[in-house]
Amino acid sequence: MIGLGATLVSQFSWVLYIFAGFLILTGIKMWLSVDKQYEVGNSPILNFIKKRFRVTDQLHAEKFWVKQTDPKTNKLAWFMTPLFLALIMIEFVDLIFAIDSVPAIFAITTDPFIVYTSNIFAILGLRALYFALSAMVDRFHYLKYALAVLLVFIGSKIFIAVGLDIAKIPPALSLSITFAILFIGIMYSLWKTKRSE
Repeated sequence: MIGLGATLVSQFSWVLYIFAGFLILTGIKMWLSVDKQYEVGNSPILNFIKKRFRVTDQLHAEKFWVKQTDPKTNKLAWFMTPLFLALIMIEFVDLIFAIDSVPAIFAITTDPFIVYTSNIFAILGLRALYFALSAMVDRFHYLKYALAVLLVFIGSKIFIAVGLDIAKIPPALSLSITFAILFIGIMYSLWKTKRSE
């Protein structure tokens, strides 16, 4: 994804407009769907797979595929297990993360080395922090709104710098705004959840 993004940006600078629009739309959609509960069972990807492949209802230890009798044909056939479905969903989320994060980093820099290494560190850091954050996710409910605002800000930065041909926002100012948005989201979340307790 990074290689594709770097190639597109170097060959076609107007691709940054698409990245910016995507980030702004993602931020707006995220803001509007903060309180909606996501049901994994209703996922279009799972429904697509279940219509085209045989899937068992039970887990079969660590196996991804098992051979069973198909009730429709009464013949032995390969069935996908729920464990393999879980793997597909995890990889799909990784792909969505890449689609979301790659345009965001190209809004800051177009140097492929910085883009690549920063994404590696982000993935390593996020995976390590996941368990700590999952335990405190209820305390940071309003952080989702701050992240939505942050996506709109980053997308708008591209339009200001590239589209309107205005001087690029200085990195110190951009970083300060980013920290301020996140800080406000965290502090407001902590204040609201403490009051509700």
